[in-house]
Amino acid sequence: MRDAYLVCESLNKSFGPTQVVNHVSFQIAPGECLGVIGPNGAGKTTTIRMCLGLTQPDSGNISAFGWKMPVDELKIKSQLGVVSQFDTLDPDFTCAENLMVYGRYFGHSIKDIAKRIPKLLEFAALSNKANAKPGELSGGMKRRLSLARALINDPKLLLLDEPTTGLDPQARHLMWERLQQLLQQGKSILLTTHFMDEAERLCHRLLVLDHGKTIAQGTPRDLIEEYLEPDVVEVFGTNAISLATSDLKNLAQRVETSGETVFFYTHRAQPLLQALGVYQQIRTLHRPANLEDLFLKLTGRQIREEA
Repeated sequence: MRDAYLVCESLNKSFGPTQVVNHVSFQIAPGECLGVIGPNGAGKTTTIRMCLGLTQPDSGNISAFGWKMPVDELKIKSQLGVVSQFDTLDPDFTCAENLMVYGRYFGHSIKDIAKRIPKLLEFAALSNKANAKPGELSGGMKRRLSLARALINDPKLLLLDEPTTGLDPQARHLMWERLQQLLQQGKSILLTTHFMDEAERLCHRLLVLDHGKTIAQGTPRDLIEEYLEPDVVEVFGTNAISLATSDLKNLAQRVETSGETVFFYTHRAQPLLQALGVYQQIRTLHRPANLEDLFLKLTGRQIREEA
């Protein structure tokens, strides 16, 4: 990819006998959002930590903006903005002071940072909270303050590790709006997320990881078309689970169950819907295939606990 902001080639990382990143390669172009999705333990956070120089890969190469990691680590970090998975705001400082202190880490003058703070607080919808401390903010406000702080050095590339985890729908949508604005300004984003609607809304391309390996890569729409049937019929209600092994399975290309719900994946939904019409005790939902279906097909429906 010509003029890519970030290039990662054949990254490998093991902790003891466990290889958590296995020959992972990707690039991010200017103005592009690359989403990294996968179940717990897939290697997403370790990959981001290697890009930040916080974890050294066992092998492979990382370069950004024409510089090499770790030789040019400080130069690279000067062009990066980071929002980590967990809150790292200083509870003793106000919102404005959090931005000021963080800006000083990049060597910017107090005068220059002071000019940027009002615009960043406005961008984060926190203009009226300049003198409030993080403990006085809601979860959504804290995440937006973390995003504003990550922008204090006007970075070219943002690395966001599950930035909307724990937020209510309204707070998530406001965060998405702000990230879309940054992409429109030409900034690039490397985003890890467990929200498939978030990935579909924000990401130009997706990297799907599982057990440290890349198992799929491409645009959301291309991946859905490559791996999935176009129509999904969800069936739930009294004895719905028994339909998974009935003759109805012959009307679908693939049938899966989760709890008491049966998922029929098909190229032609109407014959299946007509056949289901005789079952008065069940309910159906007909919808197009989406990224959540892709995620579950590629990585499975079993629950994975945090390591």
